[in-house]
This record gives sequence, structure tokens and C-alpha cells, in this order.
Amino acid sequence: MNLVFLGPPGAGKGTIASEAKNHFDIPHISTGDLFRSHIKGGTELGKQVQAILASGDLVPDSVTIAMVEDRFKQDDAKKGFILDGFPRTIAQADALSKMKNLDFVVNFVLNRDQIVARLSGRRMCKSTGRTYHILYNPPKVEGLDDETGEPLIQRDDDKPEAILNRLAVYEAQTAPLIEYYRERKLLLDIDAAPSPLEVLATLIEALKK
Repeated sequence: MNLVFLGPPGAGKGTIASEAKNHFDIPHISTGDLFRSHIKGGTELGKQVQAILASGDLVPDSVTIAMVEDRFKQDDAKKGFILDGFPRTIAQADALSKMKNLDFVVNFVLNRDQIVARLSGRRMCKSTGRTYHILYNPPKVEGLDDETGEPLIQRDDDKPEAILNRLAVYEAQTAPLIEYYRERKLLLDIDAAPSPLEVLATLIEALKK
């Protein structure tokens, strides 16, 4: 099964993808992971990405497309995949359509208030990197790390104003893609508000139909 996952920050795409890949026995291909693995491996593409990111520029479509195409050549992607973070633009979607036929593009739907509540509730321990959530995964003692006891912090990009900015960028980028796939009868809207396990169950049921 060839799937693309779309959804705003906080919709739980990564969590659901990591469960869905086990259920369908297909790899979860995240462009963020691809970039990191090419940079770590010192590949030609990795060197290009590193230089682009170091200069503060966005990675051009051509480089991202080349990385995804390279990933599709690996054996585990022969029977299907879950793409997460790609495509982000219409040009990338056009390139993908030349590489693979998609079964579905899953659009995880979550309203703004729920997104802000999910992301702004995240807290982190600076020294260990352990993360908590004030609603869904609180520490044993409010505001303190379970192991070290040090005060938890809220990352700048988890503050409501930063979240709304990230959302505006996502919506501007992704709205055209949602229409692109809706027109091609590939889009499957899934409510991302319930727990990840419930969302996964809904997704599996919808894909059976």
C-alpha cells in the first residue's frame, strides 16, 4: 500500500505512522529522517543538504525529490510505504506521481484550538531531552522532571504565538496539495482528535473500504 500522510503540526502523524507501518509492514519514510541520514552518512546529497541548511536556505524541491527517489530503490519500499513530510509542494506532488502510484493521501484533520492545546502543553527537561505533556503525560510532580527533579521548560516554538505562525505556514503550503489530491479522488480525511490508537483504528477501517 502506497500512502502519503498530510496533517498540521500536533495532529500526531508521526505517532500514527510508527504504528501503521507495523500493521501494514511497510516503511515510514520521513523526509526529516532522510535528510539526517544522508548528512550523517556523508553522501553527495547529504553534503548538498548540509551546505544549504548551513546557509539558512530551504532545501530545493530537486534535492528532496532525489532523496525520496533514492529511498524508493531500497527493498523494504517495494511493497509500499508511508510518506510523511513529502510532498510539500505541487512540484513535489507532480514528481511523486511520475515515481509511484498512490493508493491514498490521508489528511489528518484537527482544529486550531486542539492543535494549540496539544502543542502548547508540551514541556521538556533541558538536560535529558525528556518530554512531557501537562494534559496527556504530566510529570509526577508538576513542573519538575521525574528523574533529575530539575524545572521543566517550554520550548519557544511550543508557545501559542509560535504555533499559530507554524500553522499559517503549514496551511499556506498544504491547502493547494489538499485540493490537488481531492481533485484526483485520492484524499481520505481522518479526524485526528481522538487518541492515537483510536485514530489508527479508524484509519485501518477506512483503508479496508
